[in-house]
Amino acid sequence: MSIEIKVPPLPESVADATLVAWHKHAGDAVSRDENLVDLETDKVVLEVPAPADGSISAIKIEEGATVTAGVVLAILDEGDAPVADQVVENAKAEPAEVVVESADISKTIKTSPAVRRLLEEHDLDATMVTGTGKDGRLTKADVLSFLKSDESSNTAPGDPAPEIIGEGAAVMLERNEQRVPMTRLRARIAERLVEAQQTAAMLTTFNEVDLTEVMALRKRYRESFEKQHGVRLGFMSFFAKASVEALKRFPVVNASVEGTDVIYHNYYDIGIAVSTERGLMVPVLRDVDQMSFAQFERDLGELALKAQDGKIGMEELTGGTFSITNGGVFGSMMSTPILNQPQSAILGMHAIQQRPMAVDGEIMLRPMMYLALTYDHRIIDGKDSVQFLVTLKEQLEDPSRLLLQV
Repeated sequence: MSIEIKVPPLPESVADATLVAWHKHAGDAVSRDENLVDLETDKVVLEVPAPADGSISAIKIEEGATVTAGVVLAILDEGDAPVADQVVENAKAEPAEVVVESADISKTIKTSPAVRRLLEEHDLDATMVTGTGKDGRLTKADVLSFLKSDESSNTAPGDPAPEIIGEGAAVMLERNEQRVPMTRLRARIAERLVEAQQTAAMLTTFNEVDLTEVMALRKRYRESFEKQHGVRLGFMSFFAKASVEALKRFPVVNASVEGTDVIYHNYYDIGIAVSTERGLMVPVLRDVDQMSFAQFERDLGELALKAQDGKIGMEELTGGTFSITNGGVFGSMMSTPILNQPQSAILGMHAIQQRPMAVDGEIMLRPMMYLALTYDHRIIDGKDSVQFLVTLKEQLEDPSRLLLQV
């Protein structure tokens, strides 16, 4: 029985997707729920699993093509999945030998299918490699050894200097360019960033926070917290909880603009920026005000892992009311983050550095961090933004306030 593998229903507001990569080829055996192909949309990568055991009889759409929901990607011939033991035995079986004729040297070289595939992948002629098998047969180990020695010869120290053509001629370094199209995610990120700059009246205000008490609290309870909850106590949970308290005092920072209306939210869905190989994503944690520190750290870890693996869903990336981004993990001292529309504000965290500070009339080294709040000046006044950061600073410099909500 043949089954059509189709593009699944796409997330709302997503018109099409790009076929990024096939994980199977025509003729390959597959198991039920095994991922066959990756489809990239504007925000997420969708996996298309096999609906049953069987084998791929035909692939209808090639990599790089743009597809819409319902398009047939491949044909699956339903049948029993290959037995593991049988696969192992087949792998151990001696592959059929093929004689490769050399165009340059009048001799024959015996190779197996695996060896031929390896030669083709690296664009090698069989005559370039010395066979050590029986009767001069070329083995896979021979090809791998050749590739390794060739790579070493290209980088080994002590190589002779490159030949210079002409007396006094300078060695010219090769100047290359490579044109690579943006991924759909990168193109969407670029579009949203430009849109934010053209739509909102963005302004950034700064402050700094002394993290002595937060660091002491983490150090004091780190081991017991991790032992009891099975998750590490990070800085982000402190900043998220402190942000919630500041948002409660300044609701306009938690609001959004829709046309000529200001929408105030009485819930606190915080987006946390996560860097992935495909680009920046902002997973949203819902109702952070109702979360414990442990639950926040656990949920954040799960969402970040899903984002980095490309398995995060569209619903987990939308609907936030406020965002936090931490450039400090990459060493950033100060930045002006861009709004994640339709949100009206985003908090930027930065690197913690020991700096001399005046404390009770004395100069002391303290772990300091610069904070940046970018906000939409159309609805948020400078007074509100400054007082928001002051409130955040107070909460973090005296973490007991987070428990007492004062």
